[in-house]
Amino acid sequence: MTKRNLVLSKPFQRAYKRFVIKNPLLKSAIGESLLKLEENAFAPGLKTHKLSGNLYGYFACTCGYDCRIVFSIEKNSKLKGEFILLIDIGTHDEVY
Repeated sequence: MTKRNLVLSKPFQRAYKRFVIKNPLLKSAIGESLLKLEENAFAPGLKTHKLSGNLYGYFACTCGYDCRIVFSIEKNSKLKGEFILLIDIGTHDEVY
């Protein structure tokens, strides 16, 4: 797998701030998951899976107990590569 850069959307940044305030103990687990996601979005520990319904076309991975990151893999035509656009973070019920 090739390494993909992470791009944080504005909604993700806001959701991250809210989530970490409510769940400060998960901050390091989220950081580790983001590093793994950057290295290999489909690493077994992340439990990455495709989403359906309103979130069709997106992926989600886990970053600890009841913590999900929603993202998409986008093409970068200028660099002829791909990047990961982080969409949302929160509990299962918050992001789905």
